[in-house]
Formats: sequence, C-alpha cells, structure tokens
Amino acid sequence: MATSNYHHGDLRAAAVATGLRMLGERSADALGLRELARELGVSATALYRHFPNKTALLSALAAEGVEALGKAQRQANKKAGGGENGFTAMGIAYVEFAISNPALFRLMSRHAADIDLLEGDIDTVGSAMRGLRETVAGLTPAAMSARSRTAVALRSWSLVHGLACLILDGKIEYDAAMVRKVLSSRSVLND
Repeated sequence: MATSNYHHGDLRAAAVATGLRMLGERSADALGLRELARELGVSATALYRHFPNKTALLSALAAEGVEALGKAQRQANKKAGGGENGFTAMGIAYVEFAISNPALFRLMSRHAADIDLLEGDIDTVGSAMRGLRETVAGLTPAAMSARSRTAVALRSWSLVHGLACLILDGKIEYDAAMVRKVLSSRSVLND
C-alpha cells in the first residue's frame, strides 16, 4: 500500500491518477472510494473531502479521460499534417483510444458533462469535442450553415463512436486498415 503525506491538493490529483490506473484493470462499476483510499494509503474520510461520493470521482475520471482523448486527437492531427488527413487521423485516434482504454472510454460515455456538446459554448465542451468542432469548421466551406456543420460533426462523432463500440463489444475485429478506410475524411465531410 502506498503511503504519502498529501497536502495542498496533492491527494485529489493522486486519486485521479490512481483511479485512472485502476480503470485499466477493472470497470468503473468495480471501482470504489474506500478501495481507492486504501490504495493511496489514506483514510476514506480524507478522500471524501475531495470526492463526496463515487459519482463525483467517476465524473472527475471521465473529465480527465476527455482531456486525454482530446490531446491524443490533437497530436494525431498535427502528426498527419492537419487538413483532411489530420481529420482522418483524429478519428483513428478516437478508436485507438477506446481500444486502449475500454473502461475509461465507457465511463466517459456514461459520465459526460451535462452540456450540449454539439452546440454548447465551445469553451465548455472539453478538448475532444472542441477539437472536432473546430476541425469541422476549418474543413467545411465557409458558406456552410451552422446547422450543416453540426450535422457533419455529429456524423463524424457517431461514426467513430459507433465503430469503437462495435470493436469493444466484439462485434467486429479491430483492423487498422479497415478503420482508416471507414474513417476516410472524404466520406464524412460532405453534407
């Protein structure tokens, strides 16, 4: 068991990091605050000061996952040189993130922030959705209506999310070449 002297916010950050690690070993349903406290070497009371209940912990883990996904997508976009190739790379990064982090991915879907991800304030939607919306806006014609851009973003999100879920649920085998072909930006950017 890890023992440390947590202060000045270190416990919250350590709890999130440890919770993410534990999600690599089990589902979110099997993650408990008392077990997390034991893993951290602190009292449950100390942990409850940062997370009053399991839902608060899961929401914090989901938010951290959204930011990690957004970072992976930005890196993929940049590595592919942006544009349509970058957009396709963002979709591939989404699917690969889901495959590499299945419990976290499912948690992110269930504990997403209670905001309108497609039309809400772009500063509140999280880095993954912000990246999707900004990239769609940059790749679609300037004359395209906001509603049509929203449809393109929803189509793109639905495609990568559905593909990731089909793979995670064992309905189809993961095939990197097929994922790339399915997510070709030319097929999803048109409206």
